Amino acid sequence: MVDNYAKIVQDNLGRLYAELPDDLARNLPAEQEGERFIFDAFGEKCVIGPKRITLGEEEPSSVLGILISLYALNASSDTCVLSPLKSFKEFPGSTPYAGAFATHTERLPVPHVPGIKGRVQRITKILKGEKVGSQAAGDFSFIVYPLPKVALCYVFYEADDDFPSSATCLYSNNANRFLPVDGLADVGEYTSRRILNIIK
Repeated sequence: MVDNYAKIVQDNLGRLYAELPDDLARNLPAEQEGERFIFDAFGEKCVIGPKRITLGEEEPSSVLGILISLYALNASSDTCVLSPLKSFKEFPGSTPYAGAFATHTERLPVPHVPGIKGRVQRITKILKGEKVGSQAAGDFSFIVYPLPKVALCYVFYEADDDFPSSATCLYSNNANRFLPVDGLADVGEYTSRRILNIIK
């Protein structure tokens, strides 16, 4: 039996392949092999095909499948504009998702700040990112690309005598050109989860 989320993935793939854009490979961007499109998503090899999406060697969780299929449906020739970085609440329509974003994206990694700091190089290698220089505040920060045209900048503050650890997640300036705002919230959550998976 197909659950509702899996059905959404299948419906999105059906819409995508019903009128497959000639420039999809360039716009994702991805390598094209016949009707399959191959690129990196959430630090793993992602393959979009007419009937299924794989991430790594398996079908992704339903939510990740939805995010990847939505990214393909929203593919455009625009390039990722990194700066000025935007907070999630700066995107139009983000208010209903702001509480969940704070909980599932920004607070989720806070207990693991020391472990994240010690593995920044590994995190940025897997998620196609880089350390951030002086343009970002915080005790340390980095940029990652969970999807080829969507960048997230994580800014971390370490605990001291006066304040506990904290984390802020910022988006590339035009991230909402490539996903609807609820999808951007989920990208934040699943990127934070992926970071924690990497440091284990």
